[in-house]
Amino acid sequence: MNQNNFVQEYNKIAKQCFDQSCKSGFWDDARNGGEAIALIHSELSEALEGLRHGNPPSEHIPEFSAVEEELADCVIRLMDWAYGCDWKIPEAILAKMEFNKNRERKHGKQF
Repeated sequence: MNQNNFVQEYNKIAKQCFDQSCKSGFWDDARNGGEAIALIHSELSEALEGLRHGNPPSEHIPEFSAVEEELADCVIRLMDWAYGCDWKIPEAILAKMEFNKNRERKHGKQF
C-alpha cells in the first residue's frame, strides 16, 4: 500500500470510529483531552490485565484474545478522538516512521 492509500484508508476507518462514537453519545459535549487520554490509557491497562491472566479469549469477540480486543479498543478510541479533533495522525505516523529510521539503537536508552 502506498502512503496516499494508507492516509485515505486510515481516515475512512477513523471516520467510522468517530461516527460510531457520536452515535454512542461520546461527542454530545466537548471532548476533554485529558479524559480522552485517560480512556485510551484504560484500554492499555485492560490489555495488561489480559496478559497478567494468560491472554484468554476475549469475552466479547472470542475469536480474538483479550489483548487483541483491548489494543483494538485503544486504537478505536485514538482514531475517534484524533478524527474529531481534525488531527493528521496517518501523516504523522508516516513522518515519525521515517524519522525513526535514522535513530540510534533503542534511541540511545537502555530500554
